[in-house]
Amino acid sequence: MKNTAPKQAASVENVFTLEGRVPLGKAIPFGLQHILAMFVANLSPITIIAAAAGLDGATLAVLLQNAMIAAGIATFIQLYPIWKIGSGLPVVMGVSFTFVAVLSSVAATYGYGTVVGAVMVGGIVEGILGLLAKYWRKVITPIVAGCVVTGIGLSLFTVGIRSFGGGYNDDFGSWQNLLIATITLATCLAWNALAKGYLKQISVLVGMIVGYVISFFFGKVDLSAIMADGFFSLPHLMPVAPEFNINAIISVVLIYLVSAAETIGDTTALCNGGLNRDITEKEISGSLAIDGFGSFISSLFSTPPVTSFSQNVGLIAMTKVVNRFTIMTGAVIMVLCGLLPPIANFFASLPDCVLGGCTVMMFGNICVAGFEMLSRAGFNHRNNTIASLSLAIGVGTTAASEVGIWNIFPQMVRDVFSANVVAVIFVVAIVLDLVLPKNMGIHEE
Repeated sequence: MKNTAPKQAASVENVFTLEGRVPLGKAIPFGLQHILAMFVANLSPITIIAAAAGLDGATLAVLLQNAMIAAGIATFIQLYPIWKIGSGLPVVMGVSFTFVAVLSSVAATYGYGTVVGAVMVGGIVEGILGLLAKYWRKVITPIVAGCVVTGIGLSLFTVGIRSFGGGYNDDFGSWQNLLIATITLATCLAWNALAKGYLKQISVLVGMIVGYVISFFFGKVDLSAIMADGFFSLPHLMPVAPEFNINAIISVVLIYLVSAAETIGDTTALCNGGLNRDITEKEISGSLAIDGFGSFISSLFSTPPVTSFSQNVGLIAMTKVVNRFTIMTGAVIMVLCGLLPPIANFFASLPDCVLGGCTVMMFGNICVAGFEMLSRAGFNHRNNTIASLSLAIGVGTTAASEVGIWNIFPQMVRDVFSANVVAVIFVVAIVLDLVLPKNMGIHEE
């Protein structure tokens, strides 16, 4: 029997629902906002790892192009799952900073081909673990997930402030950078406070536009490179051939496990902060599966692993825009950035200080989401012990001034934990949750 039910009318109000049609002209600004929020962070890890490997500029340019295409493909599958791969949640995928330390070490020691091989094998491992998540998911209890999300927020604070001050440039902390970042942040806050209806939710995009214009007059925008790579360029599969080294593979697989914990934290925070509900086991499994198999796809483009982007989770928590179609327009823009170098070069010209002005509050929102998760888990004696110890040890032992505490450990352990606050918090919280008695403190007066 033919379905004669009328189609749902497109409405801008649907941006606040997971499903539903949104007018394309209204959806694109929200998708663009997500891409601008993650663009620089998506490309920076590749630049760092490529530098460690000593790659030439031409190869780096190809990898940067490929990174946008790989992230766009992974975001598509995340939004609209293939079989059991993908969660169906409004999660933006991008090249992960979590792997930078270990992959830089692998690149410097064995070469970039070994990086590609380790990413390929590790992606398959995490993808399979994702499909089997129902057998081990209960290890990640609410208190552990809350600690991990809080740790993600804490780990991003310095990232936001580094961008706020101008990034890794000689003029970090200059009055020009601080002024532009402050005006950008003030614009976001003012727009969010004064705008009406759906326009309120594009405050980050408006802040970026205002900051970009001001940066142009300050001479901080370089438009000369926009057409440097031509107008159109097809992606290059396997520009660097994979090589396989067991030591590198083991090191990278360990980081994949940490990344899995971050993904559980990100997607849990998104469901709690954006959808106002708990995440399902199917969504956790799908999000981990696309993390892994999406990273395998990424390795086919010779780029580092892709994972859920915490800054975009923060953006969703702030705007409450969760519509899949809306986020999908961002995935289209990412792929276009990979195919059309002028678009990618234009976005890449966004100064760090503008990005910092927009992201500082987003990162704070992630930390607050972690606090809310800890509160829902319950502040009993046992949970307080797990949270306080894991956060104290994680933040304390990975601070730049105290990182020498890891010097007695093997290089592999240092690569995994010494600069990764989320990894330390995850391990300590898991261990404490497994060994502390379930009725700890329950009989105390």
